[in-house]
Amino acid sequence: MTEVLALRALGLGDLLASVPALRGLRRAWPGAHLVLAAPEAVGGWLVSQGVVDDVVAVRGLDDGDLLVARAGTTDVAVNLHGRGPESLRTLARVSAERVVAYACPEAGVEDGPTWRPDEHEVDRWVRLSQWAGGATTPDDLRLPPPGDRSDHVVLHPGAAAGSRRWPAERWAAVARALAADGHRVVVTGTAGERALIAAVASGAAGTEDACGRHDLSALAELVGTAALLLSGDTGVAHLATAFGTPSVTLFGPVSPGLWGPRIDGQLHRVLWHGDSGDLVPGDPHADTADPRLLRLEVPEVLAAARPLLEGAVSR
Repeated sequence: MTEVLALRALGLGDLLASVPALRGLRRAWPGAHLVLAAPEAVGGWLVSQGVVDDVVAVRGLDDGDLLVARAGTTDVAVNLHGRGPESLRTLARVSAERVVAYACPEAGVEDGPTWRPDEHEVDRWVRLSQWAGGATTPDDLRLPPPGDRSDHVVLHPGAAAGSRRWPAERWAAVARALAADGHRVVVTGTAGERALIAAVASGAAGTEDACGRHDLSALAELVGTAALLLSGDTGVAHLATAFGTPSVTLFGPVSPGLWGPRIDGQLHRVLWHGDSGDLVPGDPHADTADPRLLRLEVPEVLAAARPLLEGAVSR
């Protein structure tokens, strides 16, 4: 049996953005065993969703030693991690018969399409998969619904970097307003974000502090059945896209033109006060909130959220 190994040793949003490409690889090599090199929790969850067949647990390129075990068993190695050269040098250790990747002369890869820095992340990997012969489109982002649509609203105020975290007091004001409207609000976050989540959830009757209560499967079900998700530019926003959950996403240092919802535009609202000509005007890894994010005020977020909740926008 042909084995196809795809490297994407990144986080939740990155993995969800690559789902159409992974589906394209399956179509390019029908009947192959499709293996994903990715963090164990997200990779394992994608196995449960039927997107891939197996996962090699790697947390980043520094875990490249774990890929060596695949040597001699992999027929096709696909670089969905980045342009290279680091990711390609990591993938080269697998010694596959064929490598599918964007052209990167620094890593000795000449046979591949040209990398475009201004391309939406979903489109980038769709294009590579299509180049390899896999029929796919952004519509392949969709995952099977985890349950019936419910009436709860999910607020996810956290993000990996401070530059993408809207101030807690503004999230708290949004939570209070939506709770006052009669909505059941659930505030989610990791165990390490306990203080942030408490600051957002406290003081609003009808708001639930669900910090650290959900593994990825449970979080996916919570978001996938919600009436609305409000979040920053982080991985949870991509769950809303995958499950067709209406969403409001707050962007700061990076344009939604690169990472915003790619399908079902009628379901999603992106808020950004950047210059459309500059797709990465700030540092997505900085410790402090990006100035463009801070330009977003509570009334603007509520004005985006309420029509979605009231059904004014077609679902």
